[in-house]
Amino acid sequence: MPQTTTDIPTKINWEEIRAQFPVLQQEVNGKKLVYLDNGASSQMPKSVSDRIDAYHKNEHANVHRGIHSLSQKATDAFEATRTKVRDFINAGSLEEIIYTTGTTDSINLVAQSYGRKNFKASDEILVSEMEHHANIVPWQMIAEETGAKLKVIPMNDKGELIMDKFYELFSDKTKMVAVVHVSNALGSINPVEEIIEAAHKRNVPVLIDGAQAVPHSKVDVQALDADFYAFSAHKMCGPTGFGILYGKKDLLNAMPPYRGGGDMIDKVTFEKTTWNDLPHKFEAGTPPISAGVGLGAGIDFLNQIGMEAIAEREYELLEYATEKLNQIEGLKIVGTADKKASVISFLLDGIHPTDAGTILDQQGIAVRTGHHCAQPIMQHYEIPGTLRASISFYNNEEDIDRLVEGIELVKEFFG
Repeated sequence: MPQTTTDIPTKINWEEIRAQFPVLQQEVNGKKLVYLDNGASSQMPKSVSDRIDAYHKNEHANVHRGIHSLSQKATDAFEATRTKVRDFINAGSLEEIIYTTGTTDSINLVAQSYGRKNFKASDEILVSEMEHHANIVPWQMIAEETGAKLKVIPMNDKGELIMDKFYELFSDKTKMVAVVHVSNALGSINPVEEIIEAAHKRNVPVLIDGAQAVPHSKVDVQALDADFYAFSAHKMCGPTGFGILYGKKDLLNAMPPYRGGGDMIDKVTFEKTTWNDLPHKFEAGTPPISAGVGLGAGIDFLNQIGMEAIAEREYELLEYATEKLNQIEGLKIVGTADKKASVISFLLDGIHPTDAGTILDQQGIAVRTGHHCAQPIMQHYEIPGTLRASISFYNNEEDIDRLVEGIELVKEFFG
């Protein structure tokens, strides 16, 4: 079962938690690092890097295929993560937890496997205007292949989906809805529960891009009733190159494999090949084993803090940062949804985001600049990109104050 509130300490020393991230102790350009690019990739606590290192030193072998002790040890460590993921998101079965290389790979798997089998000409796929490219391009590719069409749920200028338009777009032709839980570029939290409920009334499956939601709040896939839910290890204190696709077992069983190769087979002959059982049917070849072990350690770390506590702390920092940034003359926040996660995108009058980001970096302040792999959002606002400060629980008020000071220096430099 998912973590309960009784697991969460009544008082958390956030500075002690911050001290467990070695990267945050360094200087960049002679300044103490302020890391506010967590939307792109979170940092890794020492317990996770130590666990990965221990795997390489003591357990490294290929998984699932060897009878020798080291292979069994590696397999046990690798598969222990699957159990941790199941419990972390409250999936109903280990068979519903598919290992992938990340959110992008997970979405491609569903688009290619489910889509190739089920989509045909004139079918429609609903996505939203605020999707990351990873939840647009795979659907465009399968639409071109099958003759299906992409329909886009628009958003308003606050960065909120226009739900009336969602219901207008939904029709008997709709065969899939794919939406982001939390926008990586705006921080908007979408009403995915309402979207899923509406789609299920017409027997249409829903894929949720949860890359920006799982690291910051408690996600229960059974409560959501999501058909597919995708997320990445490197945004939740884990390593790069590893991710998860949650899928309902009946849907996964009906889908053909996405890739062929070792470990995803039952029996191979030159005449015919049969497939392995779930979840291995979708896990061809040697996986990134150490990364999988690292995700397990990342989940352990998050569980020790508690996802409710993490969400509360990040909301405190978001409110603090929003208040401080709104006081800066010439700064405009892009994305002001009523429900937001810890992401603030903003513009400075007369200053290109890339130029501003370069000056901030000289002050040791790491923010993201550009379109954030969400060009349709930038097209909506008719801008080339933004600066984005994305906050994690290991940030603090001093980081925000440093960002404010850095922005004032940017203004002076270009003034």
